[in-house]
Amino acid sequence: MEVAGEVLASESQLHVLAVDDSHVDRKVIEKLLKISSCKVTTVESGARALQFLGLDEEKGSLGFNGLKVNLIMTDYSMPGMTGYELLKKIKRSSAFREIPVVIMSSENILTRIDRYISKS
Repeated sequence: MEVAGEVLASESQLHVLAVDDSHVDRKVIEKLLKISSCKVTTVESGARALQFLGLDEEKGSLGFNGLKVNLIMTDYSMPGMTGYELLKKIKRSSAFREIPVVIMSSENILTRIDRYISKS
């Protein structure tokens, strides 16, 4: 797991958790968000995101779940767990259900987009 944004953030700084299996995409997201003065943590999978948030019962927390996260951005298409499956697990958590989750995809599959918007 990569933990980016090691600089101590002030309380007013937004903290974004970016989840993407592509190293290049994670770096692009991190650079763009840091330009906007966001604290950014990047992880490579849905499972790692759940660990970061302390929501993975089997493996336990990675010890970072005390950090406040204001936004989660995730790729839709990842091996092991899709961004939508990650969204469902996050929204089942009372601690994180109010955090906005943005699902990104380079795929242009309108039926999938419509299905997820209708479930929101």
